[in-house]
Amino acid sequence: MHDTNYLGFSGTPIEKADADTRRVFGEYIDIYDIARAVEDKATLPIYYESRLAKIALSAEGQEILSALDSKLSKSEEQEKINAKATRLCEIVGAKDRLQTIAKDILEHFTQRQKILQGKAMIVCMSREIAVSLYEQIVHLNPSWHNEDSTKGKIKVIITAKSDDGEKISKHHTSKAQRSEIAKRLKSIDDELQMVIVCDMWLTGFDVPPLHTLYMDKFLSGHNLMQAIARVNRVYKDKPAGLVVDYLGIANELKNALEFYTQSGGKGAFIQEKAKIIEKMQENYEITAQMLQGINYLQYFTLNAQEKLQFIAQVLECILAQENGKKRFLDNTTRLLKSYAMALPCEEAEKIAKDVAFFDLIKRTLQKYEREEEGKSLVPQSAIRQIINDAIVSEGVVKLLDSAGIAKPNLSILSEEFLSELASHKHKNLALQTLQKLLNDELSARLSSALSAKSLIERLQKTMQKYQNNLLSVAEAIEELIALGKELVASDMQRQEMGLKDYEYAFYEAIAKNESAKEVMSKNELKELAIAIFQTLKQNVSLDWQHKESVRAKLRVAVKRVLQKYGYPPDMQKLAVDRVIEQAELVASNLV
Repeated sequence: MHDTNYLGFSGTPIEKADADTRRVFGEYIDIYDIARAVEDKATLPIYYESRLAKIALSAEGQEILSALDSKLSKSEEQEKINAKATRLCEIVGAKDRLQTIAKDILEHFTQRQKILQGKAMIVCMSREIAVSLYEQIVHLNPSWHNEDSTKGKIKVIITAKSDDGEKISKHHTSKAQRSEIAKRLKSIDDELQMVIVCDMWLTGFDVPPLHTLYMDKFLSGHNLMQAIARVNRVYKDKPAGLVVDYLGIANELKNALEFYTQSGGKGAFIQEKAKIIEKMQENYEITAQMLQGINYLQYFTLNAQEKLQFIAQVLECILAQENGKKRFLDNTTRLLKSYAMALPCEEAEKIAKDVAFFDLIKRTLQKYEREEEGKSLVPQSAIRQIINDAIVSEGVVKLLDSAGIAKPNLSILSEEFLSELASHKHKNLALQTLQKLLNDELSARLSSALSAKSLIERLQKTMQKYQNNLLSVAEAIEELIALGKELVASDMQRQEMGLKDYEYAFYEAIAKNESAKEVMSKNELKELAIAIFQTLKQNVSLDWQHKESVRAKLRVAVKRVLQKYGYPPDMQKLAVDRVIEQAELVASNLV
C-alpha cells in the first residue's frame, strides 16, 4: 500500500480559525515571495497613497468602519452588523462626498496620464454607489459617457436584477459585453480609460496597462491583497502600480502584510508613496550634482541659437567627467522612473522643469548611440512628455547643431569638416560626435564592404583605450580623424578608378596584400577585380553560400582568374578566402 501525498499551490494563503492553509496542507515547501517576483520582473512594486485628508469620512462613518474592522463585531448579531454596513454605505454614498471624490479622481488621474499612459479602476462599496459615482464623473466630463459598450471612456461593471430599477438596470452588462469591455481595457490604444467595479474583476482579472486603483470599499485579508494586485502586472515601461485610498484601508493593509511576513514571505506587498517621493528627491539630487556650477534652468529663457550653444556646454560638462555619459543616462533614467511613480505630488511639481531639462539632455546623449540618424530621440514607452510644450516646441535637437559644429557642404567626412572637429573647443563633445558619425558610416558599409569590418574594430579599440585612460581626448580625436581620412581617401580612389561599389570592394580584397601591389600595377588589379566580380556573377546560384559544392566550384573559378592575371602564387589562397568572404556579404546582388 502506497502513501498518498498532496501538493497545494496558493497565491493568497488564508489563516483563520475555519480556513487555515497550513493546517490543511502542512508547512510550506517553498515560498515565491514578493521580493523575488519584483526582482525577477514578474510583477511590479505597488505604492499606497491616502487621500483621506482630501475626502474626509464623517465621524459617524469612521466609528462604523472601526466597529466593522474590530474583532468584537464577530460576537454581535448578524442583523446589527448588516445594519452598520447599510448605514456605512449611506454615508459613503452621500451625494456631496461622491461629488468630491469624482472631482479628485479626475484631477489625480489626469495628472497621472500626462506622465504614464494607462488605465484605472475604481472599487465601490455597492452597485448603487458605483452608478452614482459614474454619474458624478460624467457630469464633470460629459464626453466620457457612451451607452454603447464598444465606445466611451468609462464603464460600470455590474449586473442587475429585474427589481433593481432603471438607474442600475441601464448599467447591466452581459457576459459578452463584459468580455468586450475587458478587451478594450487591456488595449492601450482603446479610448476606454476607467472602469468602476463593485465585486466583479477584483480577482483573477489581469489588465497589464492598469496602473491606478482607487479604493472606496472596505476589504480585508486575502480579498484585499488580491484586489490591489490588479495593478502590479508588468507592462512595457510601467514602473509600478498605485493604490489610492479614499476610505481608510491602511490598517487592513498592515494586518494583511503582517500575516504575509509571518508566513515567511519577504518584500513589502505595498509601500507608502512617501518612500518613492524620497527616492525621487534622492535621484534628483544625484543627477543635479553632475551639473554642479551650471545654472541649467536658464535654458528656458534663451533663444533657439543660444539654447543649442548652451546644450553643447552642458554635454561637454557631462562627457568630461569620468564615465560621465553612462552615469548621467543611468541617473536620469532612475529619476524619470521615480518621477513618474511619484506624480501627482507637490514635490514632483517643484522639480518639473529640472526633470524636463535632464530628460532633454538624456535624449540628446542617446542620439550618439542611435544607429540611424533619422530616428526619434523619444523612446516608445509609457513615460511620455514630462511637462508642458516648452520642450516639445523646440523639436529634436540636431546632433551637429547641439555640438556647435557647422555641417560640411559636400561629404560628412570632408577634410574641412575633420579639421574643424580637431580644433573644436568642446573636445569631449567633438570626440562623441566623430565616433557617432564614423560608426554610422562604417555600419552602413558593413553589408557591402569587407574593409569596413577592420575599420570598425579599429574605431572600437581606440574608444576602449580612451575609456581606460590610455589615450587623452585629443589623442583619441587624432586617431579617429586619421581613420576618417582613410575612409575619405578610399572613396576618392574608387571614384578615380571608375569602379562600382561592389567592384571596388573586391579590389580592396585582393589589393590588401603588399606583395600583390609590388608585382601588379593598380590598373592590373582593377581589371582583375572586375574579372572576379563577373566570374562570380556567372557561377553563383540561388542560396549558393549555403551549398558547399557551389562554394568549391567558385573557389576554383576565382583561383583560375587570379592565375590568369598573374597574381602572386603564394598569396592566392588568402586572396581566394577574402574574395569568397566578400562575395558572401553581397550574395543577393550576385544572383
